[in-house]
Amino acid sequence: MKLRFWISIIFLITITAACGSKDVGELSAVNQHGKEVSVPGAYAGDYWVADFIFTNCETVCPPMTGNMSRLQAQLEQENLDVQLVSVSVDPANDTQEKLLSFAENYQPNYEQWDFLTGYSFQEVKEWSIKSFQSPVKKMEDSDQVAHGTSFFLVDPDGNIAETYSGTKAESVEKIVEDLKKYKNES
Repeated sequence: MKLRFWISIIFLITITAACGSKDVGELSAVNQHGKEVSVPGAYAGDYWVADFIFTNCETVCPPMTGNMSRLQAQLEQENLDVQLVSVSVDPANDTQEKLLSFAENYQPNYEQWDFLTGYSFQEVKEWSIKSFQSPVKKMEDSDQVAHGTSFFLVDPDGNIAETYSGTKAESVEKIVEDLKKYKNES
């Protein structure tokens, strides 16, 4: 099962590598508290970090969300006001309540971290591919969803500035370093 998952990820990355853009397109969503959120509009004018997860993920989502939690703590330590955005790739299952329950395990500051749902699977799949060049695919005979494992640093104009591994803890320090650099340049 896990081998098939990773083969699907590699295949999707290969076929979508030439697709997409550096500009983040529009997605209408709701966060874990039911607040309507327009992405990237709600985060425009500042840097923000996005990733793709789902609550019943059996592989990469828990470590990715753990790294996002560490990132939030380091951003607070460095006094960097940066929004974090975790986008569900399983919106049919990931209700606001499920996202809220899932999120609580990671001690989020909801003023700084949104968990999004409220769109169709097809909408988030197309948005992920077109905006982030990050593939999403439902696995056959499974409730799992294959998806990219990157963290995306988006600039104040809605362009992807950097991409990092969401599964590697050392990415957290690199994101903080890059944010300091970018914010000092502005």
